[in-house]
Amino acid sequence: MEKSINFQQLKLFLDERVSRYDCPEFIDTDPIQVPHQFRRKEDIEIAAFLTAILSWGQRKSIIKNANQLMGIMNHAPFDFLSYASNADRNRVAQFVHRTFNGDDCLFFLDSLKNIYLEYGGLETVFNEGYISEGTIFGTLSYFRNRFLSIPHEKHVRKHIADVSANASAKRLNMFLRWMVRHNSSGVDFGLWKNIPASSLMLPLDVHTGDVARAYGLLSRKQNDWKAVEEITTVLRAFDASDPIKYDFALFGIGAFENHTN
Repeated sequence: MEKSINFQQLKLFLDERVSRYDCPEFIDTDPIQVPHQFRRKEDIEIAAFLTAILSWGQRKSIIKNANQLMGIMNHAPFDFLSYASNADRNRVAQFVHRTFNGDDCLFFLDSLKNIYLEYGGLETVFNEGYISEGTIFGTLSYFRNRFLSIPHEKHVRKHIADVSANASAKRLNMFLRWMVRHNSSGVDFGLWKNIPASSLMLPLDVHTGDVARAYGLLSRKQNDWKAVEEITTVLRAFDASDPIKYDFALFGIGAFENHTN
């Protein structure tokens, strides 16, 4: 049901919800807790990327399986990429999260190893994409091409969103939020300084999409890239420098409140 509320009232309401949910307590309920276990930059990046890729389905299952994967990687993701033995890889081959199976996981680790050893790491590749393309849409396309540049089976492609095919890229946009946004609460990491928070796009999912439509922020019915562009444009009207802080508000309302009342 669409809410009847004016711009200023809605901004105040959403700002209050950002303050409510963009707080340290949020970490304990969210998959972002997994990369928060690490201190080394490369470990945070790799743990965050893999956790984001696994982030569909029930959050408890996401957190459980992401932690299981970190355990398989000896809680040292970057070292694991560099030095994994055949026995280590055999353990990875047994990993399953929904349709993301052991073969998918092995390819992801191989591609990440290639990115860190040959291209300077995840931050460098995303920075190159942003410098080259100037938009997150172009950056995600650039990254996908780089990620899939080593030999791979066709089935792994479904786990890396293709924005050129109008995918919403929720998981990759969430990963970028984690890496790029700097906030005093310490929820997001803010490790990457060369992509501006103002350019980020909303990690659109069922919760954020439903809430956005309920409050008249989104008219498009599908949760696709066109919807991501529509809702992010609206959120920039609320805060042009940091529009994706409202991810906390929209997700929190959808996950923790009855937003239809």
